[in-house]
Amino acid sequence: MRFLGSRALRYTIIAIAALVGAVALARAFPVKLPDIAVAPEPIAQVSLFGLNYSVTNSLLTSWLAMLLLVLLAIATTHRMKPVPDGLQNLVEALVEAIYGLVEDVSKHNARKFFPIVATIFLFVLVSNWLGLLPFFGPLGIWHEVKSHSGEVERVLIPLFRSPSTDLNTTVGLALISVTMTQVFGVQALGIFGYFGRFLNLRGLGKLIGALFGRPPRLGLGGLFGLAFNAFLDLFVGLLELISEMAKIISFSFRLFGNIFAGEVLLAVIAFLFPFLLSLPFLGLEVFVGFIQAFVFAILTLVFMAMATMGHGAEEHKG
Repeated sequence: MRFLGSRALRYTIIAIAALVGAVALARAFPVKLPDIAVAPEPIAQVSLFGLNYSVTNSLLTSWLAMLLLVLLAIATTHRMKPVPDGLQNLVEALVEAIYGLVEDVSKHNARKFFPIVATIFLFVLVSNWLGLLPFFGPLGIWHEVKSHSGEVERVLIPLFRSPSTDLNTTVGLALISVTMTQVFGVQALGIFGYFGRFLNLRGLGKLIGALFGRPPRLGLGGLFGLAFNAFLDLFVGLLELISEMAKIISFSFRLFGNIFAGEVLLAVIAFLFPFLLSLPFLGLEVFVGFIQAFVFAILTLVFMAMATMGHGAEEHKG
């Protein structure tokens, strides 16, 4: 009991010292609430072939994320060993885990789907985690802007910003995901076999055949049934098309909303309770960044697997 009491007292003293230290640091180095902007901020202008392009902080971070992934691949494959260890062992375990997941969902198309799914997962994961680094907010460029009252103010534009907090990036990733889904669907089922789910004219063809064909004419009830089936086929195809287009919106705003809200939460918590209470929320955002990358990649995988399936329940094996 005496040991437990001394340990509890020691933990209490450490907690009080940490709280006092956090308060002292907050008074000595006050944290300013950053300007929160939904749109990415331009940091440079580049002229190419007579056209001016704006380089935003989210685009710069995208390049940084791609560079880190390329350097990781080079470092892993530079001196590969038959028995992996260190970094090679870690990367191979990650690649095998992703490939195993792809193979579990779609065994026959795992080799086709794996590059897309793995690239999306790794890029989104690195992009999400880069936005949590401490220098992403304070490191920036001072710009002078005019306020609504006409006064000139100095505003710090961050040099880096997580690409997932930019709708341009999330929409681009969503377009890649949905486009590759259509490509794999056409490869597996053919043009007419795949796009027939969006424009099903079989019912309409039967109706036209009953009205103008040589077979015996159907009664009014039969014609009404064929007309209803033709309308139902077209209506279901329209719903399928809307659902396919809605994937772009759901993909984009799910990733953007979760990561952007998380960074805003971290900024507000750091302003209200600096140097102490931000740590649990930072750990939570590390987990959220991983989950969002996993959800984006796994939904892409599932949609591509569904696109390569026929109208029946069996996966196309051609």
